[in-house]
Amino acid sequence: MAEDILKDIIEEKPVYPVLPLRNTILYPGMIIPLAVGRDRSLKALEQATRQEGLIFIVSQKDGDIEDPAPTDLYGVGVVGKLLRLMRSSPTNLAIVVQGQSKAKIEEVTATEPYLEARLQFLENTGSTGVEAEALKKNILMQYEKFALLTGSTPQEQINAVKNYSDPDRIVDTIAYNFPIPLAEKQLLLEETDTLKRLKLFMSLLARELQVVELGSKIQSEVMDSVQKSQKDYFLKEQIKAIQRELGEDTHEKELEVLKERIIKAKMPKETEAVALKELNRLSLMHPSAAEYSVSRTYLDWLIELPWNKHTKDRLDVKRAQAILDEDHYGLKKVKDRIIEYLAVQQLKKDLKGPILCLVGPPGVGKTSLGKSVARSLGRKFIRMSLGGIKDEAEIRGHRRTYVAALPGRIIQGIRKTGSKNPVFMLDELDKVGMDFRGDPTSALLEVLDPEQNNSFSDHYLEVPFDLSQTMFIATANILETIPQPLLDRTEVIRLPGYTEEEKLHIATDHVIPRVLKNNGLTKKHIEFTEKAIRMIINEYTREAGVRNLERQLSSISRKVAKERVSGNKKKVSVTEKLVREYLGMQQVFLETRERIDRPGVSTGLAWTPFGGDILFIECTTMKGKGGLMLTGQLGDVMKESAHAALSWIKSHAAEFGISEKVFFDRDIHLHVPAGATPKDGPSAGVAIVTSLTSILTGKIVRDDLAMTGEISLVGKVLPVGGVKEKVLAAKRAQITDIILPDKNKGDLEDLTDEVKKSLNFHFVNDIHEALDLVFVKKTTGKKGKKG
Repeated sequence: MAEDILKDIIEEKPVYPVLPLRNTILYPGMIIPLAVGRDRSLKALEQATRQEGLIFIVSQKDGDIEDPAPTDLYGVGVVGKLLRLMRSSPTNLAIVVQGQSKAKIEEVTATEPYLEARLQFLENTGSTGVEAEALKKNILMQYEKFALLTGSTPQEQINAVKNYSDPDRIVDTIAYNFPIPLAEKQLLLEETDTLKRLKLFMSLLARELQVVELGSKIQSEVMDSVQKSQKDYFLKEQIKAIQRELGEDTHEKELEVLKERIIKAKMPKETEAVALKELNRLSLMHPSAAEYSVSRTYLDWLIELPWNKHTKDRLDVKRAQAILDEDHYGLKKVKDRIIEYLAVQQLKKDLKGPILCLVGPPGVGKTSLGKSVARSLGRKFIRMSLGGIKDEAEIRGHRRTYVAALPGRIIQGIRKTGSKNPVFMLDELDKVGMDFRGDPTSALLEVLDPEQNNSFSDHYLEVPFDLSQTMFIATANILETIPQPLLDRTEVIRLPGYTEEEKLHIATDHVIPRVLKNNGLTKKHIEFTEKAIRMIINEYTREAGVRNLERQLSSISRKVAKERVSGNKKKVSVTEKLVREYLGMQQVFLETRERIDRPGVSTGLAWTPFGGDILFIECTTMKGKGGLMLTGQLGDVMKESAHAALSWIKSHAAEFGISEKVFFDRDIHLHVPAGATPKDGPSAGVAIVTSLTSILTGKIVRDDLAMTGEISLVGKVLPVGGVKEKVLAAKRAQITDIILPDKNKGDLEDLTDEVKKSLNFHFVNDIHEALDLVFVKKTTGKKGKKG
């Protein structure tokens, strides 16, 4: 009775609102829940409630389309009856709908505010007969078999389907939950001939059943071959079983590919023989064996090393000189050495790569110089930091007997560049350590020896690799911590600190453009005056390099960037006034003249790993018994220098008018400020003698003069090291006169003409010569004419 009423309603109103479905389908007689949230779909539901709850439900061809047009929908769907409607959120409805009758779209009568279509109703035909009955039974049998194999369908659901008498209802019920594409489910819906529907669905069911049976067979084979201890390999074995089923054997193909790669690598004959022998071992192993991956990885390393690959050197001396000048200001000695190498390389094609060691304080451009060398040669660049390395295996690699063994970082770097002649930078050579795992510096002996590194042997490879064409550049801050055998294998090139003029050029040409780029600024936004740069150099940094200078320039640039973002779009010209405003109060003070205003204080010069520096030697006397007190965290050598200086003064007291009584009834206290910093070495000898003589004679030492030199017990001034760094430190402190040992004259050749012209050098052989120069001629306490 209800079906007749529904039929009358359908025939009376052939035009219905349309509800598109995404990624699902509705069959006649089925009851399904749906979530509706699209605007047009909600309006279609509203209209359906006015038409006895009837709505035409049809699937989209592409479920990703948010607002489908009529062409995006299939032509056949099902008229559904709304059974329940509930609002799940302000913009979403949850509905329950029952499929009533199949229909196809005859005409789309409206697209706004919702889709509406005139329908033609469809009926299935040919649902009776022997053939239909046979097909129905076959489908039910295959479905039950499929359900048992997959185990995903409850037995109650299988029994319910078996009780249906209508073949179309059986097809619709099984197809709705069956794992086939939506397009194939739509084909079943559109087909009105029941026999054709049964045959189509039986073919789809047979296909899926075959896939499941094949998977079950593969799984059975795998489970038979896998032992309890090998269950972790289950998935891999399943893949192999699939490959066997397809008639493929990738293991043989993999071995063939490896052999071709070994031949193409063009290894030396001895190495190729080792690789082929390893390949033969690999062919006898089962791919699941633990040793297989170890052997395979070893072969990959051998194949991927650049045995015969190298970049072509660009032997253009003028171009190389231009690149080095463009990237770095000054550093003439280093640049000349690179240009010499290029010139000799042009004449002698088989020249071995040089081993250079750039030594200097931080921030003078040692690391960046390596990149410039690579660019000037047209070679690839690789950098390896040696700081903190304590394990020899980091250099030479691990034996293959170790778990997760790998080659050392030298071979890793060569493989990474893909070239056997890169520029290889060994950074921080002076910071390599040693412990119970071995001494890495000993492993570097072979790497950095041009006579040996043509057959460098890595523990992992166990075959020689030629490093003779690689250009090694090592960097270090100090030489004292580098073992002598290692140092002997390198050509040491010293990079001293920069003068104020050099820093000014570097800041203008290199640092400021880089700082502006890093902070999103250009020359249109900010400019630095020369006076401002000099002010930053002298009052906000005390260093041999330019790192702190770059930090201060970056700090100013960030503040300008902040102002621009805040609305100030004017170009900023950084003057001395703005520097003080941006960076605050002066941070570095030239205190030479302030410190030397009384007897007993002299200015010495010291060398540190971070460049040269000035130090003050202070003395005072007090009642006592002739003792000498030494403070300032002095080392043994410096203490010995102080004792030698006092002994010399005692033996020459009469010459300076010093009463011998003072050495018996007064104590002398010698102190070197900056007591938290350890100090050692003999080069402060002259400054100590000067300070002691000053306090005992009451003479004031000149405040524009600094000195360095070791003294002997008989008063000789002996040569010292680090002269260039000490001279540059004196210039930074605005010292005008420097006393140096006479035998250090040759060290001034490394200084620029600008430095030589700005300083007065006094070379002495004896302490008497130094003492004739150091004192202010008037001893009234006021500054007089300086000698």
